[in-house]
Amino acid sequence: MGCYTVTLTLLLTMACSFSCFSLVSLWGNHLRRTFSAAGLSAQTVDVDNETTVHFWGPKSPDPTNPKPPLVLLHGFGPDAHWQWHPQATFFAREFALYVPNLVFFGNSTTKSSERSEIFQAVSVGKLLEKLGVKRYYVVGTSYGGFVAYRMAAMWPERVAKVVVASSAVNMRQKDNVEFLEKRAKKEKLEELMLPATAAQLKVLLGLYTNRRPSCMPDFLLNDVIRTLYSKNRKEKMELLGGLTIGKDNTVNLSPLHQEVLIVWGDHDQIFLLDKATELKELLGEKARLEVIKDTAHAPQIENPRQFNNIVYNFLFGSSSLPKQTA
Repeated sequence: MGCYTVTLTLLLTMACSFSCFSLVSLWGNHLRRTFSAAGLSAQTVDVDNETTVHFWGPKSPDPTNPKPPLVLLHGFGPDAHWQWHPQATFFAREFALYVPNLVFFGNSTTKSSERSEIFQAVSVGKLLEKLGVKRYYVVGTSYGGFVAYRMAAMWPERVAKVVVASSAVNMRQKDNVEFLEKRAKKEKLEELMLPATAAQLKVLLGLYTNRRPSCMPDFLLNDVIRTLYSKNRKEKMELLGGLTIGKDNTVNLSPLHQEVLIVWGDHDQIFLLDKATELKELLGEKARLEVIKDTAHAPQIENPRQFNNIVYNFLFGSSSLPKQTA
């Protein structure tokens, strides 16, 4: 074991001496192959005159064997294939899976000046409309949960069921202030959500996961920043500033018409568990809460088996499944 550790350390040290070599990029290519092996392909659609959305979707939908469409919406951070890779193979067996990169993530972009989560929801809705997908399930984690809630609220006739994971749709301005001051110990949200140094990334990872990667070397953390956090930094800062959720200390949250599943990690330090219990009460009798133990802000990555089973059982808990129409 000691020999293996020494060898790995030497390889990593040698690798970082080549500026063109990125371990993070290599792992990203592996994750893309995982999506491809699940029957998904990377595609790009102009949803209107200003906005282009890049997504992973079925390579060739089979109209003779329709599957219910399922949309996975990622959080604020790396691109979609980094955040949903444990779900790609699992859900693609039973669902027509659509995994978009939200605007300014991956190759999704816009000329519009709009930056709110409502704009993100409209863009995803336009994508699905272009693809001919008329009724679907939506699962959103963190920032993607904001988008999922907006989609469900705007289009109850399209969204059959919604899953909000680790996403305080009921966030108040004071929650943001308390989080930055007490837990993140940062003055600005972008310093945490868009880390520019290894030290800043360590803080984010410490809040993001319950299994803290304290031994990750700085060169690897810097590789993560270069590969996953450098693109569209200005626009992503504008996305953080454009959030309508958490703008003030009043929560204007209406119960949804759909059944809602709320999934939360009991050790989430970004959105504390009490936000989940409050959210359940605000969303009404059609909402239910599942808490995953020993898990922080990314249950779909930290405990994918339990997360997948919880979501799967919720989606298939009714016979009224949306049919694939793409």
